[in-house]
Amino acid sequence: MSQPGTLILIMAIAVLAPLLAYGLRRRLSIPLVIFEIALGILIGPDVLGWAHHDEVIDTLSDLGLAMLIFLAGYELDFAAVRGGTLRRAVTAWVISLGAGLGIAFALTGGAATKSFVIGTALTSTALGTVLPILRDSGDLHGRFGTTVLAFGAVGEFGPIIAMALLLSGRRPGVSTALLLAFAVITAGAVYWALRPAPPWFSRIIDKTLHSSGQFAVRYVMLVLAGMLGLAHAFGLDTLLGAFAAGVITRLILRSAAPGSSAEVLGKVEAMGFGFLIPLFFVVTGIDFNLDALLDDGRPLALLLAFLLLFLLVRGTPLYLLAPPGLSRRDRTALLLHGSTCLPLVVAITTLGLDNGTITTGEAAALVGAAMVSVLVFPLLALRLRAGHAASQPSAARGGGEEFW
Repeated sequence: MSQPGTLILIMAIAVLAPLLAYGLRRRLSIPLVIFEIALGILIGPDVLGWAHHDEVIDTLSDLGLAMLIFLAGYELDFAAVRGGTLRRAVTAWVISLGAGLGIAFALTGGAATKSFVIGTALTSTALGTVLPILRDSGDLHGRFGTTVLAFGAVGEFGPIIAMALLLSGRRPGVSTALLLAFAVITAGAVYWALRPAPPWFSRIIDKTLHSSGQFAVRYVMLVLAGMLGLAHAFGLDTLLGAFAAGVITRLILRSAAPGSSAEVLGKVEAMGFGFLIPLFFVVTGIDFNLDALLDDGRPLALLLAFLLLFLLVRGTPLYLLAPPGLSRRDRTALLLHGSTCLPLVVAITTLGLDNGTITTGEAAALVGAAMVSVLVFPLLALRLRAGHAASQPSAARGGGEEFW
């Protein structure tokens, strides 16, 4: 199908997916991204063969992934997750990385580069994917949501750093120097964002908020584009720039326009969740190599093995290092949300395929396991949380209206 036809199909799925999720919510709570990915597979080349995207759709999909990571960075409130929770999150990820690399070395017979690809992929958390699920279930801003944000942010940020150091193809010293240079510039941007904004900046945000000017939204897009460009210039993964842009934007808006920041974020989320992000998930389904997965029994066996390793390598440290006071149900739900992965697994396996480190079957197994994690783990976590909420007195329950 031509590019316009494929884009129409993708947007039709983007409209159909929330209708299906909403229609089935009374019988079965299914996250929206499940429908987007599954329907993408359905129209893709390995099933119906209706969708064949090109450079334009690939670019839009990359922007969708960047927007997903940007919003994850924006939602991270360092004031809420600093201290003990953040230290626990970092410790849990370091343990995951050590365990992931060790298991990968054992599985690959000591093949270093392949072990770096597999081991790093096992440590990621799809915070951008979990974020809308937490928001729609009403869990985002409570203690549980803050804990998931802290552990998930490190699980999003840590693998990006590991990719820059282990998978860039450069010498570790050069990669470290470039990463430090990026960190210094980002720290300078954060310091600048924390300074009081001039009065005119706040005034123009308020004056153009409901006009065609939309200064604040354009400014947010400039920050995102600038950080993406900076990461690219340093030869780092652009997702690092997207995450940093989200953190910086939050600081700028909370300082310069505290009364309008929520509305500005709503406009940016409308752009992201209304167009770019669903496009990324549908294209992920279209790109999924179903034939490679079903070619013989090995990729399917690897898929199950990787799915269990996500829980073991990434999830177990989260359960053990969860903040004191969380119930077993909440610890298990944290384990499941933290083991949910997809965007970074796609990015990491793409790097592995590009340099010939892993086979198409291994990549399909890793991505397939990540897709199953998105399909299954949040559902189980939602059920655990729903059971926990139902067991609490009504006056103690919080959260917003449940969409799923």
